[in-house]
Amino acid sequence: MEVILAKKAGFCFGVQKAIDMVYDEANSSNNNIYTYGPIIHNEEVVSDLESKGVKAINFDENELNDLSDCTVVIRSHGVGKNIYDSLEQRNCDVVDATCPFVKKIHNIVKEESEKGKTIIIVGSEYHPEVEGIKGWVNGDAFIVDNEDDARGIDLNPETPVCIVSQTTYNPEKFAKLVEIIGEKGYDSNVVNTICNATNERQKEAKEIAGKVDAMIVIGGKNSSNTQKLYEICKNECENTFYIQTAKDMDFEKLKDFEKVGITAGASTPKNIIEEVHTKCQR
Repeated sequence: MEVILAKKAGFCFGVQKAIDMVYDEANSSNNNIYTYGPIIHNEEVVSDLESKGVKAINFDENELNDLSDCTVVIRSHGVGKNIYDSLEQRNCDVVDATCPFVKKIHNIVKEESEKGKTIIIVGSEYHPEVEGIKGWVNGDAFIVDNEDDARGIDLNPETPVCIVSQTTYNPEKFAKLVEIIGEKGYDSNVVNTICNATNERQKEAKEIAGKVDAMIVIGGKNSSNTQKLYEICKNECENTFYIQTAKDMDFEKLKDFEKVGITAGASTPKNIIEEVHTKCQR
């Protein structure tokens, strides 16, 4: 059986940076250390950090009430301005591991909304990255995740708007939603803020899935970017499997296939990818 492993599978730059920062903090700080939400959507990494005394607090500002004089790591998804303000009031040290590409979106929506523009964020409404982006908007913000959402926006035709995207969004879907919004005739400034690494990962996964008999997508069950990879691969290859680790895969099912492809989300550690790859080759 031929096994094709995607070159872009696994940790992206932003996730690797966040993980390195929290491990550095765990190994050097005497403070109680928390991450604001799981540092990544991977249970093994989160469990390992817990063994080192790093606790994840829920993505809920109310949970900050019990914190003081500690270190809080902001994960790569980023958070709204109100969270930084709350941590400062509680005298917490902040280690900001927000992905630079996400931070760029924060700056865009802050500046554009301060100019009086209505912000439209294309992304999953309850995804922490989108919630964080919305937290930097000064004024109105709309979340658009499907065509009905896009058609449902009803603003004054002369309203100036700025459209941005969740970094892990599907580029083709983003383009379609922007097209629908554009038909309304608003004075629109469209900023494609989809991360290039996400774009490349999705394109490569689609290409591989289109030429194999079976496709394996590895990633956390709550990982938005992995879910999108699965959807893309499933459209190209009916025999697409979504797993978190090698334990979730029945490798006997692959014996009837001549070609198998493997890709992984941005929060999937290298060792998990290598284990799946090795077992496919046996």
